[in-house]
Amino acid sequence: MVRTRFAPSPTGYLHIGGLRTALYAYLFAKKNGGKFILRIEDTDQTREVKGAVDIIISALNKAGMTYDEGPIAGGDYGPYVQSQRKEIYLEYAQKLLFIINATSVQIIPTTVIALRAQAGSAAAFDIVLASLICTTFSTVAAAGAFILINKFIGKRRKKCSILSP
Repeated sequence: MVRTRFAPSPTGYLHIGGLRTALYAYLFAKKNGGKFILRIEDTDQTREVKGAVDIIISALNKAGMTYDEGPIAGGDYGPYVQSQRKEIYLEYAQKLLFIINATSVQIIPTTVIALRAQAGSAAAFDIVLASLICTTFSTVAAAGAFILINKFIGKRRKKCSILSP
């Protein structure tokens, strides 16, 4: 069965581009006998606007797009709010670390913000972050931490994947 997902951020009103994306996902799911899923992408909680989830759901309903699974409707694959899925992601991150024999680094968001400000540019930030990754290794732990999964490829090169809660 086809399952499409629309994952808006609750930072205010649903804008026209978001509505268009939702419409494409909704129409594709319905045309193919599938389900339209709403998952709230609330990972940037510093920008979250109170009541925005209700505004998003109301806008979808007014546009005739009723979701099949989501924060209020529920469903088999919840929770449907990103921040409530943290434990699921941490469990799989731990399994992945074990399977690929990788190391991980945790960086709390305030550290990332400070590093960005200190670096001054995106390129400089990448260098600062790479340096931090190369020198600081620990296990996946603190809630709210970014998890960087590092795997050596060859002798020197590292591949990094970032999971954020």
